[in-house]
Amino acid sequence: MRKIAILTDSACDIPPELEKQYDIDILPFVITLDGVSYVERRDFGFDEFYQMLRSAQGVPSTAQVTAIQFCEQYCKYVDEGYTDVVHVTINSTGSGTHDAAILAQNMLREERPDHKLNIRLIDSHTYSYVYGAPVVQAARRLRNGAEVGYVCAELEAAFARQEIILSAFSLKQMKKSGRISAAAAFAGELLGLRPIISLIDGVTKVEDKVRGDAAVPAAMIKQVRKRMDYPDGDVHYMLGCTDIPNVKELEKLCRKEFGREPDAVFKLGAAVASNTGPDAMAIVYQGVPRR
Repeated sequence: MRKIAILTDSACDIPPELEKQYDIDILPFVITLDGVSYVERRDFGFDEFYQMLRSAQGVPSTAQVTAIQFCEQYCKYVDEGYTDVVHVTINSTGSGTHDAAILAQNMLREERPDHKLNIRLIDSHTYSYVYGAPVVQAARRLRNGAEVGYVCAELEAAFARQEIILSAFSLKQMKKSGRISAAAAFAGELLGLRPIISLIDGVTKVEDKVRGDAAVPAAMIKQVRKRMDYPDGDVHYMLGCTDIPNVKELEKLCRKEFGREPDAVFKLGAAVASNTGPDAMAIVYQGVPRR
C-alpha cells in the first residue's frame, strides 16, 4: 500500500481550506518589507499584504524555502512511512526553491542512506494558483486512487501549457520592482496607459498597452483569444486578482466570450503582487504545448 504526500511552497496561493481538506503540505516563504520579516500564510493574508504594499516605502524581498527545511520535511516523510512525495515548486527561473529541493534530496541520501522515499520533484514553471490549482487537482486524484506516475504526468502536461495574461491598474509597484523603468512608469501614468502582459514559463512580456482602466478587460481577453488552445472546444480558464471588485467586469466579459464560468477566481499572492502591485488581475488559460 503506497502512502503519498503532496508538498509545495507558499507561493502556490492555495486557499487554507483546500490545503486542509486535501492534506497538502505547504512550506512558507519569508517576505521582508521595510526591514520587517513576515512568514507567508502565518503572519498575513492576501488582503493584509495588499495593504502592506500600499503603505510600503520599499520593495518586498522573498527568502526561498531552504534545502534544510526541505530535507527536514523529507525526513519527516521517511519517519512516518511515506513511500512517495509529489513535490511541486514555484518557477525555477524566478526562484532558487527548486534548486534547494534538489540539494535537499542529496542531503537526505547522506542523512538517511537507506531511505525508500520516492521523491517526484516537478518544476511548475509558473506562479501563484496557476500551479496551486493543479496541485489541488493532483491531491484530489491521488485521494481517489489515481496512480502517482499518472498524476505526475498530468501535472507536467498542465505546466507545459499554462499561460497568464495580466494587467496592473497602477504602475507604481512595477516601477519600484524594476519591471518597468521610471520614465516608462511616469509616461504611462501621465497618459493613463495600462500594460497587457503575458507571463509564460516565468518570462514576462508587454503584449499591448491600452488607455484607461475600462479598456483593460477587453484587451486582456483579446490576447487570450489569440493564444488559447483547446482542440476539443471545451474552454477552461481561471481569473486571478488582488481585489475582487476589480475583477467583476473581467469575469462578466469572460463569461460572454467563453460561454462559461471561470473554473476559479483566486487572489494573487505575494510572489506576483510584489511585482504588479495591489491592483492587478489576470486570466489563466491553456496554450499550445511548449514541452
